[in-house]
Amino acid sequence: MTQTQLYLISPLDVGGDFPARLERALAAGARRHGDLVTAFQFRVKGVDQHEAAGLAAPLQAICAAHDVAFIVNDSVALAKRLKADGVHLGQDDGSPKEARAELGREAQIGVTCHASRHMAMEAGEAGADYVAFGAFFPSATKDKGNAERPAPELLTWWSQIFEIPCVAIGGITPDNCQPLIEAGADFLAVSHAVWGGDEVAAIEAFAKVMRG
Repeated sequence: MTQTQLYLISPLDVGGDFPARLERALAAGARRHGDLVTAFQFRVKGVDQHEAAGLAAPLQAICAAHDVAFIVNDSVALAKRLKADGVHLGQDDGSPKEARAELGREAQIGVTCHASRHMAMEAGEAGADYVAFGAFFPSATKDKGNAERPAPELLTWWSQIFEIPCVAIGGITPDNCQPLIEAGADFLAVSHAVWGGDEVAAIEAFAKVMRG
């Protein structure tokens, strides 16, 4: 079984001292275990593409230096402009097939599947590189109000049948992530648990649970 890895999702505000925080988090992940943090999702809302590109540039460089995939949330056009490593699509952001045509064979394309086996299978058939299930816990970042919460068994079902990696998302912390790891999550997507406090301490705490 492959070891679970961390997939960091940016806060909505990535200006100011955020590049320095990202650098510290990735360095802490590399210090603990070189492969602990494997991807970073650039997720900003309500800024135009030009401004988003300016905010992304320093973060993309930091990710490249640490060999961490730089994934753009929601926007195939921005991912293409930045020559990002990939794009993460919500259910309303177009199909993986279309994204693949725009971004090429090498791009990592992920799809939000909430608690739905059907959505995940459709995403896999359309060429997604990973599927994301959640929110597993109450989450300020990824909650859809009254949306169904998946159970950890969904991760087990998926990983036993399909080769495509699965990401667990939504309110995940060092204190509650163990059942998701045991259920077969390939990646834990985390945002507030890292950026809501001391990012280095948070990475250390996740490393302790994930790598012992």
